Amino acid sequence: MAETAEVKVGVYCAADNEVASAIDLEALEKVALTEMKAALYRNHPNLSSAESVEQIRRDIGEHGLSHVVILDRSARAFPGLFEFGPEVMVDLVPLRELVIWTHDANDEDTQMLAEDYLRMYVARTKNLKRPEPQELAVERRVLVIGGGVSGMRSALDIAGAGVPVTLVEKTPALGGWAAKFTRSFPTKPPYDQLQNGDMVRELAERVNGDSAIDVLLDTRVTEINGQPGEFEVKLENGGAPQQLRAGSIVQATGWRPYNPERLGELGYGKKNVVTNVQLEQMFANGSVLKADGTAPKSIAFIQCAGSRDKEHLPYCSGVCCRASLKHAMQLREMYPGINVYVLYKDIRSPAQYELFYQKAQDDPGFFFTKGEVQRVDEKDGVLAIDLDETLLDEPITVEAEMLVLATGIVPTTSVEDGVFAPGGGEENKPDTRIRDEREEGEVELELLPSGKKVAAGAEKGAKILNLTYRLGTDLPTLKYGFPDSHFICFPYETRRTGIFAAGCVRAPMDQAQAMMDANGASLKAVQALEMTAHGQTLHPRSRDLSYPDFFLQRCTQCKRCTEDCPFGALDEDEKGTPLPNLARCRRCGTCMGACPERIVNFQNFNVPMGNSMIKAVEVPEELEEKPRLIAFVCENDALPALEIAARRRMKFNPWVRIVPVRCLGSVNTVWLTNCLDAGFDGIMLLGCKHGDNYQCHFVRGSELAEYRMENVQEKLQQMQLEQERVQVSAVAIDEWASLPELFDDYYEQIEEIGPNPFKDF
Repeated sequence: MAETAEVKVGVYCAADNEVASAIDLEALEKVALTEMKAALYRNHPNLSSAESVEQIRRDIGEHGLSHVVILDRSARAFPGLFEFGPEVMVDLVPLRELVIWTHDANDEDTQMLAEDYLRMYVARTKNLKRPEPQELAVERRVLVIGGGVSGMRSALDIAGAGVPVTLVEKTPALGGWAAKFTRSFPTKPPYDQLQNGDMVRELAERVNGDSAIDVLLDTRVTEINGQPGEFEVKLENGGAPQQLRAGSIVQATGWRPYNPERLGELGYGKKNVVTNVQLEQMFANGSVLKADGTAPKSIAFIQCAGSRDKEHLPYCSGVCCRASLKHAMQLREMYPGINVYVLYKDIRSPAQYELFYQKAQDDPGFFFTKGEVQRVDEKDGVLAIDLDETLLDEPITVEAEMLVLATGIVPTTSVEDGVFAPGGGEENKPDTRIRDEREEGEVELELLPSGKKVAAGAEKGAKILNLTYRLGTDLPTLKYGFPDSHFICFPYETRRTGIFAAGCVRAPMDQAQAMMDANGASLKAVQALEMTAHGQTLHPRSRDLSYPDFFLQRCTQCKRCTEDCPFGALDEDEKGTPLPNLARCRRCGTCMGACPERIVNFQNFNVPMGNSMIKAVEVPEELEEKPRLIAFVCENDALPALEIAARRRMKFNPWVRIVPVRCLGSVNTVWLTNCLDAGFDGIMLLGCKHGDNYQCHFVRGSELAEYRMENVQEKLQQMQLEQERVQVSAVAIDEWASLPELFDDYYEQIEEIGPNPFKDF
């Protein structure tokens, strides 16, 4: 927004001894009033106090201040302290973190730094408007997909919060896999006794008896349109179509076993070799028998059958060890004379389940042996399992009449080849892709079960949700097939706003864990209704009221915003013009960073804001030998890491100026060009780590920043500048100690290159 007569900025600076003894406050006041044309400047000896807040409140009334700039601590230090109503925009400058604690007191460069930050934040503030709340119509109903343990628990929790629920289950009965198990792990002291399957039956009875829960069995979702607050859901029940509206969704569609056909090297396909799931069915039938109809005298279990194996499932499936302990106990009850061999890589029985494991170890009929299975042979009705890497440090052979493969858990969202689904594997069939001729050329479309054609997205999808989103029909998945959410900070949220994952579809877990998981997802689903109704976003910028504003008159239909949006908030028309679904937006600003025409802005975060901060920095001439580096720093990991380092009084390079951004994905390349034009010698972009072991809080921001560097490098070549003048770095929040060195190393690199030749122009 351009500065207008109504913009009146009041600047308030901390003036306690720590600050006043480090910088010249009179010089700071002169910059505020003379250069930045602030309407008011005040120093206060205890700025972050109730007394100071009241002083500011009086000044707002007396002087008609529209914007307030506070120079003291980070916004994280006193959240909610400086709130003066919706008419006043407040900006907090981390003066102590960026200047006082991290630079030498009464130093010329420290004073210049403080004055630059005052200029930058006042300039930024003048370009910001407080977002106006947008009350949205919200359907107060949650759709829960999946009637297993986590789905039923979610439905009960949501109904208990006073919100109606529709529970959709594709099979004719509630309970999922757990309903097929005759016994379960212990869930109460002394944690060493198997429990009957009463818990699942009781859950189903409670669900069926709750008037706030509509249970739809033998039902599938064929299409989901819309956005949080107003999802339009199409269902198919016994061939009959049905429709409903929901404000949020919980996906609790569970798991399926790993395909044992791929485990021939472990003996699958040989006589008397079964999986743990097949063994469960034998227990349900009342007896465990060999192929000849007789009871086995010995039985072996191979753990991690297909799990923790780069050729199969690289991850631990979580429950297989305990499942085998349970099965072994059931076998000892059924056939007291049977010998049970458990062949393991590691036994994983955490927390109270350690007592469960100890109970099994106390049974003289149990034999636990560590080793890697080399081969399985069958001769004269006996299975011989050769093991290497044993505790005896030499190969051994275990013989048993039956062998059970403890196969792993695969989420129903996985569409990897070789994974089978009980009952025919419909979910695993490849997508039906069709092509449609348009004026713009051949465009790939996708056919939903409802018959609707949608743009083929980046995700193949497992045909569960059947979203009409431009980016795919289902939840994006990690490389292991689990729905992609922020597994570090936000475990239940997915990349599709208002849709939450719970239970084994999210991660391998047992029934007790699935119940707790459902508690979290259901609370998130209810919270989403309330926040959406008030126009507030969900994680990680929770309660942000801003929305992206698209000046579509200048749109070139390049599709960069629709392709880059990590949350599927943007669809597009036939020409490629973005069609915003604002309630899906997480306010990351990735669309703003993607747009080459700069037509996307937020009221409280926009391209002019960044430009104004860049121009506000005083860049000394080359002869002064005071270089200037600028760092665009992500507010989620890199900025908190910087603040942690500051609180430990670590010294920062005095030439660096910090510009906080929502995400590196929000950094528009025009900012980088303007930095070079303004004479900055170097530009740093500090964002979250990404990859297998870490995630950007906005999923793809750091990754996109690296990808966009190709355009930046091209621009640098056009300007005849070195590529090293722009650097992207990833910083985890716990890597705060490395930041000072990172700044210093980059400065040394820039010093070798030399000053920006545009500095004096």
